[in-house]
Amino acid sequence: MLTIDIHTHMFGYGWLDMIRQHGAPAYDISDREDSREYLVEYGTPACALEVEAFDYDKRVEMMDREGIDVSIVSLTSPNVHFGDEAVSIATARIANDEMAAGQAAHPDRIRWFASLPWEYPDAAIAELERCIGLGAVGVMCVAHIGERHLVDPLFAPVWEALDRRGFPVLVHPTAPLGAKAVDFGYERILMPAAGFMYDTTIALARMAIDGFFERFSRVKIIASHGGGYLPFVNGRIDMFFGVETLAKFDIPKLPSEYFSHIYYDAIVYDPAALQLVIDIAGPEKVMFGTDLPMPADVSRLYDLIDARPPAEAAAIRGDNAARVFGL
Repeated sequence: MLTIDIHTHMFGYGWLDMIRQHGAPAYDISDREDSREYLVEYGTPACALEVEAFDYDKRVEMMDREGIDVSIVSLTSPNVHFGDEAVSIATARIANDEMAAGQAAHPDRIRWFASLPWEYPDAAIAELERCIGLGAVGVMCVAHIGERHLVDPLFAPVWEALDRRGFPVLVHPTAPLGAKAVDFGYERILMPAAGFMYDTTIALARMAIDGFFERFSRVKIIASHGGGYLPFVNGRIDMFFGVETLAKFDIPKLPSEYFSHIYYDAIVYDPAALQLVIDIAGPEKVMFGTDLPMPADVSRLYDLIDARPPAEAAAIRGDNAARVFGL
């Protein structure tokens, strides 16, 4: 059975150097008491810097151990959104070149999502064109960029360029707005385990009620981590939308109808959660992901998918991704 991992991360040493040089004060790289080096976001150690996120030979060895045929790799938070315009543009080029080199070294195993300097639309569109030429099969964006939401008019030209191509876009969370005030601190697992889910949920819900999916109907949005809390609050959002009298929403459908037209990864750890995702989107819009080399229980993810009917399992494990990404 073909297995394609559509949510898995690579960083690159060039990208890491840019964080070291230009990430402060929000982002830093530091050693911690467990003798590992971490990416630090707003004072919270967000993720350990595993060798499989930098070395493509080690990455492929990990894929072999986990039974993964193809990985579509992407950056994680904070992507390239730090420093000034020149830094963001340079960081995007460095990161994308590193991923293109990974694909060139392992053409049968590696594909990649491009990262764009979204806050500078002309440069972002130019980088998109360059990355398509280098072989990118999609774009990764974080759920908010700086202080701006994804529906901000500043980003419209970039979305228009992506929409014209019907390009896949993985919406990935970052440290949620207010992360510094929340102070995840010692309980740092709450940021990726819960805070990230909130960030994704707000981003996609805002896109639905803002009319984003009416304006950009061809772009293939992929929601990370099973859509955050969306599968659980799907009906609740519809209820509030139906009774709202103060805010005016210029959309012809319920929010849930838009949620049913986007794609989701299957990085959930409960069969009921996976069922909710499938209830929203149908099995044809759900794709396998791991989040590797971030903390993951890949065997558990396989177990949940393989418990589905065989045709559904095959679709989620790889067939859907092969169709969406043209693999």
